[in-house]
Amino acid sequence: MRKIFKYIDKPLLLITIALFIFGLIMVFSASNVTAYMSHAASPYKYFLKQGAFLLVGFIISLFLIRFNTRSYNYFSYPIMIICIVALVLVLIPGIGSVNNQAKSWFEIGPISIQPSEFIKVAVIVFLACYYDINKKKLNKWTVSLFPIAICLIVAGLIFIQPDLGTTIIFCCIVGAIFLSVPISKEIKFKTSFISLGLLFFVIVVILGSGKGVLLERQLERFNFTNPCSRILDDGNQVCNCYIAINNGGLTGVGLGNSTQKYLYLPEPYTDFIFAIIVEELGVITGVILILAYIFILYRILLIGRKCSNNRGATICYGVAIYIFLHIAINLMGIMGIMPMTGVPLPFISYGGSFTTSLIIALTLVQRISFENAVMSQKK
Repeated sequence: MRKIFKYIDKPLLLITIALFIFGLIMVFSASNVTAYMSHAASPYKYFLKQGAFLLVGFIISLFLIRFNTRSYNYFSYPIMIICIVALVLVLIPGIGSVNNQAKSWFEIGPISIQPSEFIKVAVIVFLACYYDINKKKLNKWTVSLFPIAICLIVAGLIFIQPDLGTTIIFCCIVGAIFLSVPISKEIKFKTSFISLGLLFFVIVVILGSGKGVLLERQLERFNFTNPCSRILDDGNQVCNCYIAINNGGLTGVGLGNSTQKYLYLPEPYTDFIFAIIVEELGVITGVILILAYIFILYRILLIGRKCSNNRGATICYGVAIYIFLHIAINLMGIMGIMPMTGVPLPFISYGGSFTTSLIIALTLVQRISFENAVMSQKK
């Protein structure tokens, strides 16, 4: 373990630990009022649960980082199958549970597990291994598109929960990896063209029939412009984010002194935690957080660039895309640039499944960093 620690990416490790600790502090600050007033629970409820999730993720990372990435070729398929089975089971009445009108969770005592969070990381490893194993056959349509067909089934299972935000992120991860791996340009171009054409056709058919596949609450989210004109209706969440950011100014009102967490924002410790951060600690802290995200993405991409094999590089690029999409979609939703889709903010938002899957993703990157360093030592 000492050898592994010697060669992992220290700057990436330190900044991720710092952000997880900062996120834990902000989860307590943002959740204590809701825990006490809405759930009649201890103000420390979500703080303690998030701390437990971080501990579980840390233990998993100590175990996972010992595996050579070559072994991913063997267990990526079984893990993918397990995740797909879990997505099917969660839809069965009496097995999966509903939260925020989405049937996306397994309830195991006080713990909720969301399979769709774990499959984001599982699909990165699955695609990286599949395309690396079949790298000499990627001029064949069936070989190149077989995993994409599986991913379309997965996307459908997530969509019907319904979880639009996770579906978008999953599809974007798959699409980005498909375009980045060494598949022939002809297959990439024709597949992309056909996919866009089918998407356009489906949208036209749905609009023309007068029937939609989206729920009413999902359609409401697309009315996201000028939210404060609808503060008493579907614009209250984003408008209260604006109020929180305006209250904070440059330096904030002080840690723990947010007013918007007093039930103005629903679950301010999850999707809306960035607004609470800016209200309490100011725009300057918000900018520093964004710069920290940029640094993390840079370090991950740098590790991927140093890889000597496509498998490791694809995993790093996939993890970078995964983190970037969560950051972009969450922040753009808060700013009213796009609809709110219930996507957590990496390192900061409360959530056991997302936090654990994020730690697993970062552990994979650190293992690749270690292998890169060992390879360079042998040269």
